[in-house]
Amino acid sequence: MSLIEFSQFLYDSETGTAIRESLFVFPIIEGLHLLSLALSVGLIVFTDLRLIGWFLRDVPASQLLRELRPWLLGGFVVQFITGILLFWALATKVVELPIFWIKLVVILLAGLNVLWFEFKWGRRVSEWDTQSTPPKGVKLAGWASLAFWIIVVVSGRLIPYLQYK
Repeated sequence: MSLIEFSQFLYDSETGTAIRESLFVFPIIEGLHLLSLALSVGLIVFTDLRLIGWFLRDVPASQLLRELRPWLLGGFVVQFITGILLFWALATKVVELPIFWIKLVVILLAGLNVLWFEFKWGRRVSEWDTQSTPPKGVKLAGWASLAFWIIVVVSGRLIPYLQYK
């Protein structure tokens, strides 16, 4: 089954149709997607600004990461679930949009950046924890994360406008 055929299958399914045609379900899912985006990406911005040394310099990075991590992860779980449901409802309309694929690739890059940060710097946070300006690698991870999430947000917001062109 090709990607186009799979997208058509999702789009034509009872679930896809029910989400898409419901007066309340689609807007609720989309609203939850946007609220969870605001929560998780908003907290990522705080974290990234701390990592590059521009914000909350007197707060230990380990404390900030520890306290925000559950909220970030919770926001991402909601984003992931609602994103799948939105895709399910609109699969055939978005699968052919280059901006949709850009969004997915950049989300993957953002995830790889997080993994790189965690394995390279997150495990050694005590070495740079209280520095107002963290090491270059930490700053690089913060800048990359900011750039990735800006691209994700902008590309995600372009999807509804470009799917009707």
